[in-house]
Amino acid sequence: MLKRCASGFGAVALAGLNADPAFSSTAMHGLHHAAQAKNIIFLYMDGGPSQVDTFDPKPLLEKFDGRNPSELFDVEPTQFNNNGNVLASPWKFHQHGESGIPVSELFPHVAACADELSVIRSMVSEFPEHTFANYFLHSGSGLQGRPSMGAWINYGLGSECQDLPGFVVINGGLIPPGGLDCFGSGFLPASFQGSVFKPSGSGVANIEPLDSRPGRQRAELDLIAQLDGFAADRFGEHDSLDSAIRNYELAYAMQMAVPDVMSLADEPAYLQKQYGMESKFEPTRTYAAQCLIARRMIERGVRFIELTCPAVSGDRWDQHSNLKKGHENNALAVDQPIAALLQDLRSRGLLDETLVVWAGEFGRTPFAQGNNGRDHNPMGFTIWMAGGGVRPGTIYGATDDFGYKAIENRTEIHDLHATMLHLLGVDHTRSTFRFGGRDMRLTDVKGHVIHDVIA
Repeated sequence: MLKRCASGFGAVALAGLNADPAFSSTAMHGLHHAAQAKNIIFLYMDGGPSQVDTFDPKPLLEKFDGRNPSELFDVEPTQFNNNGNVLASPWKFHQHGESGIPVSELFPHVAACADELSVIRSMVSEFPEHTFANYFLHSGSGLQGRPSMGAWINYGLGSECQDLPGFVVINGGLIPPGGLDCFGSGFLPASFQGSVFKPSGSGVANIEPLDSRPGRQRAELDLIAQLDGFAADRFGEHDSLDSAIRNYELAYAMQMAVPDVMSLADEPAYLQKQYGMESKFEPTRTYAAQCLIARRMIERGVRFIELTCPAVSGDRWDQHSNLKKGHENNALAVDQPIAALLQDLRSRGLLDETLVVWAGEFGRTPFAQGNNGRDHNPMGFTIWMAGGGVRPGTIYGATDDFGYKAIENRTEIHDLHATMLHLLGVDHTRSTFRFGGRDMRLTDVKGHVIHDVIA
């Protein structure tokens, strides 16, 4: 009798844990080693910021401004092959913080956080075109329909939040080229795909219950679950059905959680101002709300949050012409909110466990497209990370003297993904899913952890 009771108690405990997304069977392996980060905020810079105008200063561009680049180095084919002369950066660089990291005048607020940054100047991509490069950045594959990194991370670790999705995309107005597949779950269970929120209003459409009678909606969900259970008994388990059941239950829980997380009026006035909620520039206000909501979601245990860029006059960071105005507008939109996010996370003791990643899908050429733009350049560009176990105030890798190609510590997107997973306590070679006859993973058959940027 005692043996049977003990087993029964164990089963009850197991059932309770299995109901918690952080412990359920959908988290396939959990931690492989001690984690330095618990969550990720991915600041996606749509279109490809210019590395030589942001975090990778190149004095030779000024020296040889206006010269034919073919006389100075081998020029590779570009996306549009409308190549002009060497183009000096319109902005000055200054060293900041005790680390002395150079930051362009485009980012006066982020520059104040230089000692938090781990800047990687030697990133490369395999694709020079937005759609394929976006799939590659988000999923480790240039093919459409592969699982996004947010889906992989939640598949491996589960979520610490029971009433919000584990993978959230806060859409500032620009869905990347490649569309919603950039945030999809691919061949992973559908419950791991990104949920898209707006940074204003209710955040999610139809979040308010239509039936005000207490218990009516719960009874409807229970009936749906019963009917789905009959289908599962008759036809067997199926991912789309299981995911639908989980999504119904999550949506029910979100009716309370989403209005709470979206209530920015609860934030102190000084903090809203620090983020840029009172800015005269509307895109800054939009991105400020995105960053503030992201911090509130981190506090509630959301595992992976991606922020897309707000729309500004002149296009996303894709300045094939009018580089100066375009990059200034995009920087103005994101600079103050990003700096406030880093400072706010630090002040709350959350930055050490939150990895913040700033990246576009590729960089730009050191020579002009036409007269005053820059074409796509996947052969050497800059990203940065902060918090979450990375070594602060450091620079890793280098491009050549013109900022054209990575020549030192060449770093691939697979390496970035491997490092992100490592900081979360996951071995990227062991986080796999059987599909198409082999064990698939975010880093495919590549990827090395960038140990030199880890604290």
